Amino acid sequence: MLTVSNLTKAYDGRTVLTVPELDLPPGIHYFRGGNGSGKTTFFRTVAGLLPFSGHITLDGQYEINRNPVAYRMRVNYAEAEPLYPNFLTARDLSGFVGRAKQAPAGQVEALAETLGVTSFWTQPTGQFSSGMLKKLSLLLALLGKPRLVLLDEPLTTLDVQTAARLFDLVWQLRNTQDVSFWLTSHQDVSLTGLTLTASWQVGNGLITPLS
Repeated sequence: MLTVSNLTKAYDGRTVLTVPELDLPPGIHYFRGGNGSGKTTFFRTVAGLLPFSGHITLDGQYEINRNPVAYRMRVNYAEAEPLYPNFLTARDLSGFVGRAKQAPAGQVEALAETLGVTSFWTQPTGQFSSGMLKKLSLLLALLGKPRLVLLDEPLTTLDVQTAARLFDLVWQLRNTQDVSFWLTSHQDVSLTGLTLTASWQVGNGLITPLS
C-alpha cells in the first residue's frame, strides 16, 4: 500500500530518521516510541509536510514528489497538537479542506455531527479548548476519499464518547472503503478496540517491526 525507500530526514544537517526500505500493506498500523523518537517526524514526512530525501510511493503509482497533488489527495493527517489561524471557525476550515479534498456531498456535516464539532461550528478556533481542536483536526483528516489516514496521538485530550465514535468510524472506513490507518499513542492502544495489522517501534532514527 505504501512503500518507503532510501528515506533520510535531517534537521540542520543532523540526521534524525533513516528508513532504507519499508513496505506497509493495507490495514491498521500502530507506531510506538517515546517522546522525541521520530514518530511525528515520520508521520509529517509521509503526509507531505516536511522535505526529505528518498522516495515515498502510495499504491505503487503515486510518488510524493513526482505526483504531489494526486498523492496528497489520498493521504490525510491529524496532528497531535493542531494549531489553526485563530480567527477561522470550524465551519471555515471544514469548508476549505472539504473543497480541496473534493469531499462527497454531506460528508462535512455528517462528520461534524458524529465527532461533536457542530456545537462549536461558528466559533473562532482561537477560543477552542485542546479537546475542541482535536475534534476538528480529526474531522479534517477524514474528509475526501483518502486511501491512508495518519492519526498522531488521537486519544490525547479526546473524551471517551468521542473516542468511541471515532474508532467506530475507523472500523467502518477500513472494512467498507478499504481505508488504511496509521496511529501513534502514548496511551493504551487496546483502548481503541481496533484489530492491528502490525506494530512498529520508532527510535534511534529507525523504524523496526515489533513481533
